[in-house]
Amino acid sequence: MYDPTVARLTYRALLGRRRALILGALPMLLIVIAVIVRALAGADDQTAVNLLGGLALATMVPIIGVIAGTGAIGPEIDDGSVVYLLSKPIKRPTIISTKLIVAIAVTMVFSALPTLVAGFILNGNGQQIAVAYTVAALVASIAYAAVFLLLGTVSRHAVVFGLVYALVWEALFGSLVPGARTLSIQQWSLAVAHEVTGGELITSDVGLTTATVLLVVVTGLATWYAGQKLRTLTLAGEE
Repeated sequence: MYDPTVARLTYRALLGRRRALILGALPMLLIVIAVIVRALAGADDQTAVNLLGGLALATMVPIIGVIAGTGAIGPEIDDGSVVYLLSKPIKRPTIISTKLIVAIAVTMVFSALPTLVAGFILNGNGQQIAVAYTVAALVASIAYAAVFLLLGTVSRHAVVFGLVYALVWEALFGSLVPGARTLSIQQWSLAVAHEVTGGELITSDVGLTTATVLLVVVTGLATWYAGQKLRTLTLAGEE
């Protein structure tokens, strides 16, 4: 389910000079802010939770997920070069799974690692806060990459829809409408972070069991449906 050639092409597309600068901007901003906050406020657990939860997990991770997930396949569909890829003797599920693995890896590197660094800067991993949010970012990266890869497969406006979900649904409705929080990747990952800390500093509106099931189901369904849509693109190209 992994093709090195597809992976190399996808990495090259995602880590081109312009996209790499965009991917690196938010992590650098997070670390700079963490340094400033630590210098001004000192080591404080609640401050670390507020910054890592509000900026890292709620904003940085989904935006990087949008860039990596949609960028793994969307541009190829838009410019028609995906037809060349589909003409090769590579199974369609292999193409999708390879691109998903690359998107997950890129999202993790540009979101989880900066979250860990920022967490250690803010409070030296007191009460396991830095590790908890890093694990949450890793878990969220998988689901975000799968969902946004699917969006890149089914829509030419995947980036717009992805940003609407990440910034409007999760950040706005998720904070105002209790029911919307249940359908939030951010809340599912927070349930995992809560389990890591074992305390009340990090909370979630979703239980760990429910969050785990939803993460697995959403990731699996998004990956499967993306593969089905890619089959449709193949048939359309042949016709």
